[in-house]
Amino acid sequence: MLALSLTTLASEHIAAARATSSGRSAHTIHGGHDHHLRQTLLAVAAGHSLGDHNSPDEATLYVLHGHVALTTTTQTWNATVGDYLTIPAQRHNLTAIEDSAVLLTVATPPAVADERSNTRP
Repeated sequence: MLALSLTTLASEHIAAARATSSGRSAHTIHGGHDHHLRQTLLAVAAGHSLGDHNSPDEATLYVLHGHVALTTTTQTWNATVGDYLTIPAQRHNLTAIEDSAVLLTVATPPAVADERSNTRP
């Protein structure tokens, strides 16, 4: 069993994000290519973003610290500490309005996860 403080991890990764030119830092808490569920803590320094990208599977976002904006071509959602968003199945980006940390949860359908496992050398 894994037990950790998301608050402490968020603080550590926000500090790391501030120190990088990309303004980002991430840590996979659970999962990976051999799992159907992946949870990743993402920290983004104020003014930086995760540029436009697609969400390949079902995904949610929970704001642990700060203020972020999730934007698609037609809509923007602002989220602050404690807010939970279902990430739309369309191209989107995430921008940190303030230094922020979010918990990204992605569920991969079993067939996709099984394909990934079977194609590894």
